Amino acid sequence: MEDLKYKYFPHTAKDIKEMLDKIGVKSIDELFNDIPDSLKGKDFALPPALSEIELRNYIGNLSDCNNPLITFRGAGSYDVYVPSVIKPLLEREEFLTSYTPYQPEISQGTLEYIFEYQSYICELTGMDVTNASMYDGATASFEAIMMAANHTRRHKVLLSKDINPRYLDVIKTYSHFHGLDIKLIDVNNELDAEIENDFKDIACVVVEYPNYYGYLEEYNFSAKLKEKKILFIVIGDPASYALIKAPAEFGADIACGDAQTLGVPMGFGGPYIGYIACRNEFIRKLPGRIVGATTDVDGKRGFVLTLQAREQHIRREKATSNICSNESLMALNVAIYCSLLGPRGLKEVAKRRYDAAHYLKECLLSTGVFNDQYKDKEFYNEFVLEYTGKNNAKKLNTYLEKYGYLGGLELGNNKLLFCATENRLSDEIIDLCELIKEYNLDVEDLD
Repeated sequence: MEDLKYKYFPHTAKDIKEMLDKIGVKSIDELFNDIPDSLKGKDFALPPALSEIELRNYIGNLSDCNNPLITFRGAGSYDVYVPSVIKPLLEREEFLTSYTPYQPEISQGTLEYIFEYQSYICELTGMDVTNASMYDGATASFEAIMMAANHTRRHKVLLSKDINPRYLDVIKTYSHFHGLDIKLIDVNNELDAEIENDFKDIACVVVEYPNYYGYLEEYNFSAKLKEKKILFIVIGDPASYALIKAPAEFGADIACGDAQTLGVPMGFGGPYIGYIACRNEFIRKLPGRIVGATTDVDGKRGFVLTLQAREQHIRREKATSNICSNESLMALNVAIYCSLLGPRGLKEVAKRRYDAAHYLKECLLSTGVFNDQYKDKEFYNEFVLEYTGKNNAKKLNTYLEKYGYLGGLELGNNKLLFCATENRLSDEIIDLCELIKEYNLDVEDLD
């Protein structure tokens, strides 16, 4: 054994030999026998080492290759305002590097902000209890479905056709290995027939509000579901609930989704933060951490992890979920954001998102090259328009990108899903629409 080969190991040669003897292998190389020889010992042609200054310049030059765009696209990831105070607080070492607060006597700060995060989610959704927290909206949605299946001991799941397709992909993947039967339906027109046919197999009905396309549907069937002991799950943007109906007002049993809209930056797709909130009767099926308030031996208020028997570190074989928890840093992000804005500020931001989207739609329709097939539907901060102008939607987006704008998400058949948040100023909206008008002029070189 060559010392240089293992120079980064803290173990001595004796330590390594004892460990190898314990597991019954002769060398460390044997641990990698399953890796084909064709993949071993490759020359990766790594560049020579750089000094810190050289590395900073190199990375800086790479970042200059990015083409930052003004985005009019959402579809699950939103360009929201992030107060400048959040980043320096998140980067404090006691938050940035902290882990599971198993020992409450030395983790009161972490437990308190998790408790505050839970309180904000419950306030927004109208639910009784929440955890802290899940990886993202997709995994949170599946975990909500698993809660329903475990509670009802049923296997059929009815999902609205209008939920986020990326959430649907994750739900289908996980469901396949849990024996769940997933069926997409038009909940407003097909739900009655589904319930009539085999309600004894249906664990839950899942909708998204606002739905993936930004529209606000009315769901008035919670009493019917309760009668058949079917759980009602609402996926949605918690920030929107400061302005529109909350899941509890629909009679939801479980609310879930992604809390990225509560001050978490887009960050190239993550990290985000999934949430699950539910009524009290389902608390023992809720995965992940739950922080509760208590009093210590001196009667002072304190915080602890509660109902830990649900978690894999206590009873692994009986765990409600192996996803267990989010690392809570994003929960702190959300807690800071909500505490800074308060109820009035959260409502104002939600109203600005609503107003920006409606102004954007009005301006786009004024260009004369869009058709609104859903004009009778109310929406929050996203909506769908059909592009009827020059060429097609894909070429229009390519043109807009040249001028620094990310247009609507292409849905096929020249339909575009547009979004506007509080970060989109009226001048940006006007400029976007002027570009679209120019593109549709009968001038050859605009292609």
